Amino acid sequence: QVQLVESGGGLVQPGGSVRLTCTASGFPFSDALMTWYRQAPGKERELVALISGSGVFKNYEQFVQGRFTISRDNNKNTVALQMNSLKPEDTAKYYCKTFSGGKDYWGQGTQVTVSS
Repeated sequence: QVQLVESGGGLVQPGGSVRLTCTASGFPFSDALMTWYRQAPGKERELVALISGSGVFKNYEQFVQGRFTISRDNNKNTVALQMNSLKPEDTAKYYCKTFSGGKDYWGQGTQVTVSS
């Protein structure tokens, strides 16, 4: 079955960095578009970044442009989100998502809290 497991979240100071990793299994990973979403308390879940199966195409939402980088390793079935210059408004639970066999699949999420 499809599984997505996020890791790497935690507490970080404003201006700091953190790297999230999503480890995938149960579907043809190198063919799959992978996405990162986030959801802050009291807010809707929102798209952060996406990456094509080959890793060539990447897209970022404007609020993370120039600060976050999405990447993938198709040999390890992982997708990463490097988050730099973090701001308090980046505080959220971050989720990995894919679409396979006609369904969306989500990981359980990992919390990132940006605070001094």
